[in-house]
Amino acid sequence: MSAEAIPIRRIFRVVNGGTPTAAEDNWGGDVPWATPVDLNSADGVLNSTQRTLTRQGALSGSSIVGSDSILISTRAPIGYVARVTAPMAFNQGCRALVPLRRVDARFFVYQLSAMTQQLQSRGMGSTFQELSGGALAEVPVNVPPLEEQRRIADFLDAETSRVDAMLHTRQLQRRAFEERELSYISATLAGFDQTGPRHLSPWPWLGKIPQSWKIGPVYAYYNVQLGKMLNPERTIGQNLRPYMRNANIHWYDVDHSDVAAMNFDPNERRRYELRSGDLLVCEGGAGVAESAVWSGDFGECYYQKSLHRVRPRTDLPVEWLMYWLRLAKHVGMLDAEGNLSTIPHLTGEQIRRMRIPVPDDASERVRSLGEMISANASVRSALDAADRLSQERRQALITAAVTGQLDVTTARSGVGA
Repeated sequence: MSAEAIPIRRIFRVVNGGTPTAAEDNWGGDVPWATPVDLNSADGVLNSTQRTLTRQGALSGSSIVGSDSILISTRAPIGYVARVTAPMAFNQGCRALVPLRRVDARFFVYQLSAMTQQLQSRGMGSTFQELSGGALAEVPVNVPPLEEQRRIADFLDAETSRVDAMLHTRQLQRRAFEERELSYISATLAGFDQTGPRHLSPWPWLGKIPQSWKIGPVYAYYNVQLGKMLNPERTIGQNLRPYMRNANIHWYDVDHSDVAAMNFDPNERRRYELRSGDLLVCEGGAGVAESAVWSGDFGECYYQKSLHRVRPRTDLPVEWLMYWLRLAKHVGMLDAEGNLSTIPHLTGEQIRRMRIPVPDDASERVRSLGEMISANASVRSALDAADRLSQERRQALITAAVTGQLDVTTARSGVGA
């Protein structure tokens, strides 16, 4: 490709966006109103938006651009790009590129998406980075002849569609493994493999369980305690210690990559110290009820009030409760017993009052579940690695095509490898 690199301002007019006042007659009309959130989920083409404006709202507090204009997020963050398929308004977190001459907008969307780091490097600001309209106008872009723009865009449309299809297939595989996992958890918690008399359990979604199994409240088998309350002075003092919070806990997994610290005096350390074998359960947030066993490998550590710590009173493994919470959340039981219909929230009292089935062979069942989940995790890890490789090759292909390093008339991408 023989292409001249020229400033954006010579190909496009840069248009700023805005937000109208909260007056009711400005909102809920038929004019789509884009934000960086909309651009992030658009995958290069923006057809609709989460919120809309009336024409009055758009004209009084925003801007409207026509179809085949390009929107770029220019703050929080810089670099999301999409072309619009219909007249659209947008907020101050975006800027629009309106063509001054005939172009193939698809080509420039691909090119700008390959320039994210360059766009971000031109951002300014101490509180948050913003790419000004003037700075955006000076960004150089390659501008091949229109017919070549179309040829490159057609090629990339076809090749990226292949990648998207593979990513979708892998996502379906993940869902299948998750369904298999939940099915196995349900069967194990219900003792489907055990012979002998059975009777209906108190949980319609679980069905019958062995007649020999007990049913009892969590408090009879486990001690449940909420973590330390956060306070404004938590990051100062002579006794700063690492602690776990709900962001560190996911199903079956403790994430040590981002560990905060706060002050724990000697009495608090005795109360909130974590020991190997403790179960940590998220008290609230989007991950409410997610839980994982603390292995102790991290060393000295504590926990705060977004987590419950569960310790056994008997020989019933804490993992049994972890798998029960996993299934209970999936079937919606916590929506009724907790407060998940409003703000996701699961109190210590709600956990303690929860009734669970108690088999004689819980340790063996926990071991079997752990092996299955470990095998599933290995498969998911392989799928994630394949996704990353496909995405990297996809981006490399786009960059090579829009910069002329790849002759699209003869290319075979190999993206699917």
